[in-house]
Amino acid sequence: MSGVHALLPIKLVAQAKQRLARALSAEMRARLALAMAEDVLAALAATPGLAGITVVTADPAAAALAERYGARVIQDGALDGHTGAVLAGTRRLAAEDAAGVLALPLDVPCVTPAEIAAVLDAHGAPPAFTIVPSHDRMGSNCVVVSPPGAVPLRFGDDSFAPHLAAARAAGIAPRTLDLPGLALDIDHPADLAALLRRAPTTRAHALLAAASAPQLQDMPS
Repeated sequence: MSGVHALLPIKLVAQAKQRLARALSAEMRARLALAMAEDVLAALAATPGLAGITVVTADPAAAALAERYGARVIQDGALDGHTGAVLAGTRRLAAEDAAGVLALPLDVPCVTPAEIAAVLDAHGAPPAFTIVPSHDRMGSNCVVVSPPGAVPLRFGDDSFAPHLAAARAAGIAPRTLDLPGLALDIDHPADLAALLRRAPTTRAHALLAAASAPQLQDMPS
């Protein structure tokens, strides 16, 4: 579907990925957050058919990175958590008459332009709702809503089933896609090991590999 605008919230990188504290230092977590954000931005920038990219952030380094990839940066809701940032960005895009919003997090570094294109291709005429679950089918790793705001969004560890229910409550039959790159969100130490095993071309992988952290291979979740 044409006219869909990508929306990427990036929190303050110094506060990012607290659940990885057992495996990575605060400095490495901040560097990883920026590396993953760049992987996602590169995939979005290389995807044909997107109407634009908006990054919601109050972090200067993240803002500079976003601008390098041609994304617009806004601060509305940037300090209100992932859900608050998505909702604020969605309101802005709705006011600008965007046809739809594709929202995804920064921690899916394995996403590819082909996967994003597949999501857009699967998305139907409005009103429509398309979702890609996390690998454990608990989280929502990519959501497309048209028109913006047609389905109330609330993200978290257990948001996939509630999002399906919210779409149905809005009278929209949700479409679900299982895509391996988008499915891998980096939340726990075990996810770092999975990233090291399967994503050698990502910036996030390069950062972790250069850090020489073999202990990550066997870290429990």
